[in-house]
Amino acid sequence: MDRGRRMRNVVAVLLQRGPIVVTLAAVILFWEFSIYAFDVPDFVVPAPANVWRAIIKNWPNLVTHSQVTLAETLAGFGLGLLIGIPMAVCIVYSRVVEQILYPLLVASQAVPKVALAPVLLVALGYGVLPKIVVAFLIAFFPIVVNTVTGLTSVDRETLRLLRSMGASNTSVFTKVRFPSAVPSMIAGFKVAIALAVVGAVVGEFVGGRSGLGYYMLVATGNFDTALVFACVIILTVLGVALFYSISLLEVALGRWNRAATNSREDAAASRSWSM
Repeated sequence: MDRGRRMRNVVAVLLQRGPIVVTLAAVILFWEFSIYAFDVPDFVVPAPANVWRAIIKNWPNLVTHSQVTLAETLAGFGLGLLIGIPMAVCIVYSRVVEQILYPLLVASQAVPKVALAPVLLVALGYGVLPKIVVAFLIAFFPIVVNTVTGLTSVDRETLRLLRSMGASNTSVFTKVRFPSAVPSMIAGFKVAIALAVVGAVVGEFVGGRSGLGYYMLVATGNFDTALVFACVIILTVLGVALFYSISLLEVALGRWNRAATNSREDAAASRSWSM
């Protein structure tokens, strides 16, 4: 029975992922065929087979530089969470903070982060810190905005009812506001982690000595286009893996979301009963 259930689960997963696998395989085959059909030089666009050989040949270096980019991405994303979530709470609970910080946050997004990278390198040096700061600056905004949106999406009637029943601000936040904000926050985290990868690579482009962005520059200088494509593929896999890893956080925070749903249902029932 267990073996049959496992087989059914495997088949279900294959059927669910089948379209994307077939599409990806078709794109790769078309890419390979086009290279040979139109006799495209390898230094312009390499064939998928050559990209795969470059990955195998340079695998140790790709792993080493990927670890650097991953560390910079996670550090920038973690810093965004550490600063962004408390700032969002302050914006929601303080009208003065909202009037001061929110316009500044919006205005900060008009500044190209690529333009800030050289300034950060001059101020912070050529170590890992400027890359972390660039990743943080890019990931910070969606974390704050989505957290604010989630925290302010609670039904006002529910909040009034909870306050009339003597619930403290801390109790309302931990049992209603924060759990209700979890779906919106998770959506912001998924966007932020993908942008943090971009920020880390941008920092490496401008003044890195390691990381996939730096390795791509080295490959470009050597006219090794296959290695450049290999770095792009590794970056894509890294970004997708980090994006879906946020789902684990979503599962961990799901119990707060269920608690919020139960609290809203209880409040709605109490409101109906009082009417």
